[in-house]
Amino acid sequence: MDSSSTMLFNQLKTSKPFFLMAGPNVIESEEHVMRMANHIKAITSKLGLQLVFKSSFDKANRTSFKSFRGPGLVEGLKILEKVKVAYDIPIVTDVHESIQCEAVGRVADIIQIPAFLCRQTDLLVAAAETGKIVNIKKGQFCAPSVMANSAEKIRFAGNENVMVCERGTMFGYNDLIVDPRNFEWMREANCPVVADVTHSLQQPARRKLEGGGVASGGLRELIPCIARTAVAVGVDGIFMEPLHHLEELLEELIAIAGVSKGKQSFKIDLTPFRD
Repeated sequence: MDSSSTMLFNQLKTSKPFFLMAGPNVIESEEHVMRMANHIKAITSKLGLQLVFKSSFDKANRTSFKSFRGPGLVEGLKILEKVKVAYDIPIVTDVHESIQCEAVGRVADIIQIPAFLCRQTDLLVAAAETGKIVNIKKGQFCAPSVMANSAEKIRFAGNENVMVCERGTMFGYNDLIVDPRNFEWMREANCPVVADVTHSLQQPARRKLEGGGVASGGLRELIPCIARTAVAVGVDGIFMEPLHHLEELLEELIAIAGVSKGKQSFKIDLTPFRD
C-alpha cells in the first residue's frame, strides 16, 4: 500500500472540523482550473481547512451525447498535475473504466468511483490496486448499507484507504433527496463519510431543451441547507463545487461544527419515561 496515501488518508480522517473536496465539476481549460485552485486554496488556507482539489477530465455519464465532457484522460491529467505541483494540494478525480486507473493513480491522490459505478467490482479492484485512496460515491439507487460491501471490495484488494460519499437518493424519476440518516448508516462501512452537497441536489434529466431533448438541472440555492445538515450530523468531509460566497459558507459550517456533537457517539436511553 502507498505510504504517502496512507499518510494523507490519516490526515483526512483526523481533519478538524472536516476536510473539503472542491473544484469545478469538469476541466474547462487549464487557465480556469488553475484560477479556481488558487482561489479555493487561498480560502481554505485562511480558514485552516484541509483541501483536496477536484475536477474531472471526462464526464462519461452526461445526459446528452452533445454535452461537453472534458479534455480527456491525457490532457486532463497533465492539467491536474500542474495544479498539484503549483499549489501543493492533493487531487481527486474520477474514473469510469478499469483501464484508466493506472494512469490516474500516477497523478491523483484520491481516485473517485462515480455513483452509477459504485458496485462495479472490477473497477473498484483496479482503483484499489493503485494504492491510492478510493472515494466511492453511493449510487442514487442504493441503500446506504450497500456501501459497506463496496468498501470491503477495496479492502479485499489490499487497500485500507477507502472513503464513502453520500450524493442523494432517487425520489421519483427526476429528483433526488438527501436523507440525513444515511450519514450515520454509512458509518457501517467503517471508514470516513463524505457529503457531496452539490450533486445531492441534482435533478437528473429534468430540464427540457428547445428543439427537444432533456438536460440535468439542480437546486443550487439549497447547497448551504444541505451542507449545514451534513456538518451538524458530523461528516468527515464536504464535497462541493465552488460558490460565489464559499468563504462565508465555510465560516458558518466551521461554526456549526464547533458546537455540534455530531462526531461524538452517545448511548441514548430509549426506555420510555415513567411517572
